[in-house]
Amino acid sequence: MRAAAAIESFLEMMSAERGAAQNTLESYRRDLEDAAAFTATAGLQLTLAEPAIIRSYLDDIAGRGFAATSQARRLSALRQFFRFLYTENIRTDDPTSTLDTPKKDRSLPKIMSEADVEKLLARAELETQDAKASDTAHFNALRLHALLEILYATGLRVSELVGLPVTVARSDSRFLMVRGKGSKDRMVPLSGKARDAMTKYLAMRDALPNLSDSQWLFPALSESGFLARQVFARELKGLAARAGLKTSAISPHVLRHAFASHLLQNGADLRAVQQLLGHSDISTTQIYTHVMEERLHRLVTEHHPLAD
Repeated sequence: MRAAAAIESFLEMMSAERGAAQNTLESYRRDLEDAAAFTATAGLQLTLAEPAIIRSYLDDIAGRGFAATSQARRLSALRQFFRFLYTENIRTDDPTSTLDTPKKDRSLPKIMSEADVEKLLARAELETQDAKASDTAHFNALRLHALLEILYATGLRVSELVGLPVTVARSDSRFLMVRGKGSKDRMVPLSGKARDAMTKYLAMRDALPNLSDSQWLFPALSESGFLARQVFARELKGLAARAGLKTSAISPHVLRHAFASHLLQNGADLRAVQQLLGHSDISTTQIYTHVMEERLHRLVTEHHPLAD
């Protein structure tokens, strides 16, 4: 079977049987097509690759400067691809079964202080009150304020946030039902400030004829029909600059990290934070305890009179 056809069959299976998200499918496609291009230079279809050439491919992407995390992701995609070929009787073996996953350092997530988050949210709210703003600028300010209040109140992934259906804003509920990775639903609480910001934004959104009929809470003229993650990230950095914050240290994902770390700092249970974030494995959530441990260690070493 030719590599292109096998990749398409694999992606169809991931979509139909495992409910893989579009972003996940596109990532698998890029990774597998890159591996197929490498094996093609050796005159070989990816479907016929042996362990030695897969190992050579991993060495190649390492030589191209790919981080260990990216190498591990590529190998993971290949493992799933070859397991699919095995289960479909296209191959009688799995050439990745003897390969070790590249070791990766576990980097600590970037977070923001509570003071910086408050400064950011205060600036976002202030800009919604600009009496001299045009209708477009006022709408954008209301939208950005709503996005930030919801994000910090819930810790949603940015893809979950921008893709919220408008129905979540129509109910007078203190909770949002969110569909996350693997089409798994979870319930997250919504703060009073977030509900208020969302209500004010929704009032203007519903008054605009070109947006009022959209099924999305944050509609846009894009292929998906809702606000692009990149647009939100760009607007957030602009707001951070106007708030006097370091823009390189701020992104939608950093606010998600801030949500989790601030909850833990204030006594939240790790399991509860895991559920709120939509992590399937608690080991993923435990990275935030390492952030707290690192901060405490730094506090002691810098300020304790007996510290060396």
